[in-house]
Amino acid sequence: MDYYFAEGTLVWLRENEQHLPSTVSSCGGGVINFITNYGQVYTYKLNALTRAKVVAMHPSSIEGVEDMATLTDLHEGAIMHNICMRYNQDNIYTYIGSILVSVNPYKPISGLYDKATMEQYSNYHLGEAAPHIFAIANECYRCLWKRNDNQCVLISGESGAGKTESTKLILKYISAMSQHSLDPTAKEKISNVEQAILESSPIMEAFGNAKTIYNNNSSRFGKFIQLNFCQKGNIQGGKIIDCIL
Repeated sequence: MDYYFAEGTLVWLRENEQHLPSTVSSCGGGVINFITNYGQVYTYKLNALTRAKVVAMHPSSIEGVEDMATLTDLHEGAIMHNICMRYNQDNIYTYIGSILVSVNPYKPISGLYDKATMEQYSNYHLGEAAPHIFAIANECYRCLWKRNDNQCVLISGESGAGKTESTKLILKYISAMSQHSLDPTAKEKISNVEQAILESSPIMEAFGNAKTIYNNNSSRFGKFIQLNFCQKGNIQGGKIIDCIL
């Protein structure tokens, strides 16, 4: 069956069992040329194309989405393309439902973790504001009282992905929220608990870290951090359990 795509049309091109985001560079004379977002060039005869080989990109993949559960193009290529587009716009966080995907920017992003941002996310439920690790921390903190049950945040990723920094940010947010309406002495006590947990990491890491391509100080073990709260929502203490991998 013959297919015709106007020049500049964004499509998914299937090559080597991968969906490649591509653009139609020319189409005419029975021949169509594609150039992928990665600089590869492919040429096909129009009468040889099938829907299994090339399909027009859905607007949700062209514009990008904050929650990839809403993507119409459902394959690995669409997920990676969406994350890449957002990353290039300094949007390093993206949802997949209630799961947060984070990409290490390897640079500071102004205002991303300041006090105003923390206050902003304390006023929204998960999904009501742009994807952010503070939204996950806030939902976890809220659910302590909403569901009256223990809550857990699982952080995973390859070396250098930012797991340790993400842990620090969640602790920072929960510590800030738990200090609301406390007197200065109590606030200082909670801050000391948070600081003690954060400062214990380098001590443990000194016994089990290694240098990798992406990270000069890569952890060789997993950590389970437990925080204890009183009925008023304030941090009372915590502990860290490490597990050698």
